[in-house]
Amino acid sequence: MANERLEKLRALMEENGMDAYYVPSSDFHDSEYVEDFFRCRAYVSGFTGSAGTLVVTKDFAGVWTDGRYFVQAKKQLAGQDVELMKMGEEGVPTIDKFLADNLPEGGVLGMDGRVVNTGIGRGFEKIVADKNAKLAIRKDLVGEIWEARPELEAPTVWVLEEQFAGESTESKIARLRAEMEEKGATMHIVSTLDDIAWLLNIRKETTDGNVLPTAHVMVTKDTLRLFIDNKNCSDAVMTYFAANGVTVEEYDKIYEAVAEVRNEKILLEPDKVNFALYSSVDASNTVIEAMNPTSMMKAVKNPVEVENLRKCHIKDGVALTKFIYWIKQNVGKIELTETEAAEKLEEFRKAQEGYLGPSFDTISAYGANAAMCHYHATKEEESKIEANGFYLVDSGGQYYDGTTDVTRTIVVGPATDEMKKHFTWVMMGTLRLANAKFLLGCRGMNLDYQARGALWQQGLDFNHGTGHGVGFVSSVHERPNGIRWKIVPERMDSCILDEGMFQSDEPGLYIEGSHGIRTENLLICHRAEKNMYGQFMNFETLTFAPIDLDAVDISVMEPSDVRMLNAYHKEVYEKLSPYMTEEENEWLKEATREIGGGYTWTI
Repeated sequence: MANERLEKLRALMEENGMDAYYVPSSDFHDSEYVEDFFRCRAYVSGFTGSAGTLVVTKDFAGVWTDGRYFVQAKKQLAGQDVELMKMGEEGVPTIDKFLADNLPEGGVLGMDGRVVNTGIGRGFEKIVADKNAKLAIRKDLVGEIWEARPELEAPTVWVLEEQFAGESTESKIARLRAEMEEKGATMHIVSTLDDIAWLLNIRKETTDGNVLPTAHVMVTKDTLRLFIDNKNCSDAVMTYFAANGVTVEEYDKIYEAVAEVRNEKILLEPDKVNFALYSSVDASNTVIEAMNPTSMMKAVKNPVEVENLRKCHIKDGVALTKFIYWIKQNVGKIELTETEAAEKLEEFRKAQEGYLGPSFDTISAYGANAAMCHYHATKEEESKIEANGFYLVDSGGQYYDGTTDVTRTIVVGPATDEMKKHFTWVMMGTLRLANAKFLLGCRGMNLDYQARGALWQQGLDFNHGTGHGVGFVSSVHERPNGIRWKIVPERMDSCILDEGMFQSDEPGLYIEGSHGIRTENLLICHRAEKNMYGQFMNFETLTFAPIDLDAVDISVMEPSDVRMLNAYHKEVYEKLSPYMTEEENEWLKEATREIGGGYTWTI
């Protein structure tokens, strides 16, 4: 089926005089959450991972993706006329290099410029200039061959009240306009959905974790124009917009509105505005390129948000811990598949007050499936959870009072000594990072070794970042804060860590064909003491759920690791036990018991 679609795409390319066609994974807003309408790359190639780019020429098709998806992509592309291009691996060219080498002189590179961010688009402009070639950015060729393409639905918008958001929309808009003035801008164009949702304190109803309404915004000193499909906006929401000086216009009119602007100083972030929109800006305007000011503003959670996050993480911890107890009691006794386990976890979350839905698609992975760190089970293709080895679940929830993201690797049966060592080294990294103390001015890159050190000592590693920023009732991956051992420019997640920043702590280890391990908690950053050496910083762990002691090999731990684990488990029991049944608490007490008593280490 995928090969047939590929040939249809090539036929349209020939009809439109295109020598190469570029199909990314993004939507019109370069969003984390991409609606089914935009899954063009998956439709043509058969690779369904959330990150990847398809490039098609007359005689080649390849999907470029990163290390999180190598195993999954290899499996899904088997038998297809699409080659897996492992990004970052030796001998694998970048997409730019591939196009520079393979686009013919005087040729045409095609794409739908609405799903290509401007940073990428400008890179393509340089490539075609060097080849005396052309860009064609107004053709959605996949849309022309996609039968029964899902609709792009109008969002049902609701207002996130100040008791949760901690700051009024009026205040946020005023802060944004002050930043614009400081940067010398008379207009600001915003297309990033998390920035717009934060600025206007709006969210949308969701069943899939995406609470961010699809919209664009144009802000001046005196006006704020919101471009949104408002068919499902209630009278109360429209009144709210009017009260905050927000003029609502048709979603698709943004391109026309931008094209009409003259002689303004426009602040925008090229990598977060689509290429078709950027190309609509008239030459009479001056473009000021900078990160959207709201991105840094929303990264620093205010005291109300922080307190709400503490509350929602207790609820989420209760749901996850009840699930862990349930699966421990039932695995091997009942027939259980990966999707059924995920559905059971969702039941426990739905029982929590203020629950809105999952914050992302649950990764429910048994055995070797967990080695694909972004594996997604379906009813059509999944595994049964047997009473043997490890089961990994990475999941999260959206609540009125916050967003959660947590991973636990659960022992469901006998595990080898090697598996237990792997589990313990990963867990040690999670705890060491959570307990790090550092000076203000440090970035995530300065802290990453805390999480990887135990693995690196064994010549092991994991091929993804250690931590990402997390939004507040928003995207589960949020810039500009993050934790990784090297800077990845396009992720824009290497800012200085400061008070109120909210991020994940998730080292892992993935052994293809055998098992995968990840232990993830969420952390909030705080300022600690300030003295002659500077302002010290530390983290507060917000996630509370037991770490499976059945997989812990104390012989590879330092005494400090044991103390950190015991201290964490003490908090888990104290915070969660009031919400558990008598039977659950009996189990939880054992699951969070202190370990290491009488053990002698050789240091």
